[in-house]
Amino acid sequence: MFGTLICDMQRKLSDYIIIAFKGMAMGAADAVPGVSGGTIAFISGIYEELISSINQVNLSLLKTLKKDGLKAVWQQVNGNFLLALIIGIFVSFVSFMRLAKYLLEHHPIHIWSFFFGLVLASIIYVAKQIKQWNLTSVLSLSVAAFTAYYITTLPSLANNDSSLFLFIAAAIAICAMILPGISGAFILVLLGAYKTLSTAFHDFNIKNILIFVAGAVVGLLSFSKLLKWLFSNYKNTTLAALTGFIIGSLNKIWPWKETLTTRIDTKGIEIPVLQQSISPNKFTELYQLDNHFVIALILMMVGFISILILEKIGSKTTE
Repeated sequence: MFGTLICDMQRKLSDYIIIAFKGMAMGAADAVPGVSGGTIAFISGIYEELISSINQVNLSLLKTLKKDGLKAVWQQVNGNFLLALIIGIFVSFVSFMRLAKYLLEHHPIHIWSFFFGLVLASIIYVAKQIKQWNLTSVLSLSVAAFTAYYITTLPSLANNDSSLFLFIAAAIAICAMILPGISGAFILVLLGAYKTLSTAFHDFNIKNILIFVAGAVVGLLSFSKLLKWLFSNYKNTTLAALTGFIIGSLNKIWPWKETLTTRIDTKGIEIPVLQQSISPNKFTELYQLDNHFVIALILMMVGFISILILEKIGSKTTE
């Protein structure tokens, strides 16, 4: 089976605090255009329970509500688990998006180095879950890796403030946010909705935040059903594809970039539209700037070790 929901009676308050912290790690990852919160969920051992819980949100809840009441509905959707996770994600996403914006603008090499090490370790972890390697799994990994890499090479669109567009962008991005390897925040950047959303959280624009949440809910409920079906029927192939997605995403988070094209936003600030990965030495030659290679290497190691620690915590809490 894809995974069974853990009964609330088996969990203590400390367990839900840990789940909330995992949610905070997911939110922090999703705030960065290049890292997927789904990867964090997978590594921390809550991915399958998350997808299963989301899939319990369907029309059968109305029947349960009418027959057994609100408490039964809460138990059916694994409410305590989802609530703890959502609180962690929301708190972290709102707070870390501001920090991420500052770090990406002023210390890009440092933040990308940390997440590069984090994602690199994630590849090893997810690949270990594949029980059998065959032609299908190899093809699945290869196609997914190429697709993810191609997405990272696409130029971003100009910012769009339309409410309908924000709703659609949220529905698409949330699918990436729960899919290990594909960054939901990066999809928002490509679609031209990241700035609108980050500004909404920064200025507490309730209207745009609610539009984004509504779009995210629609996308999440739809895509989670497909994911559950894939895990139930083609788990090995699906894991291979997820590994490929993560491999392909490494191009996006490589710390040293050359900006090929830019555009000027409404405030007169130059925004990168298309970038390509380059070597640390070429970065120094091109921009006459310190490539921070030693610090970057240390931060990669910190990110790598962070995943090992998260994996240990995940294995203990799922035993």
